[in-house]
Amino acid sequence: QVQLVQSGGGSVNDGGSLRLTCGVSGSTAKWFSQYGGGWFRERPGKGREAVAAISTDGVTTNYADSVKGRFTISRDDNKRAVYLQMNRLMPEDTAIYYCASGRFPLMITQQALNWGPGTQVTVSS
Repeated sequence: QVQLVQSGGGSVNDGGSLRLTCGVSGSTAKWFSQYGGGWFRERPGKGREAVAAISTDGVTTNYADSVKGRFTISRDDNKRAVYLQMNRLMPEDTAIYYCASGRFPLMITQQALNWGPGTQVTVSS
């Protein structure tokens, strides 16, 4: 099983930016490039929702309507990492963000095979 690790996150003001990084560890890390990569989030009082996903070759991306034009997902298979650049953050983006690997398009939780531990993002108005 692929083990995902996360870094980034924290607290910013409305309009600020953050970058999340999802890496992989363990003996199965070499399979990283064969999975689609994605980010989900859980906002207070709500279920886990898809934010963005990227195909295995990095060519195709999907975004939730709420983040289009503000968030960018990318991957670097040499570094075995998937990134989420979040710009123009708003208070409603406050959530725990989880990275995931699995079957692209990876925009529903059922398509995720592996999950990161989650990281808090807080946006203050």
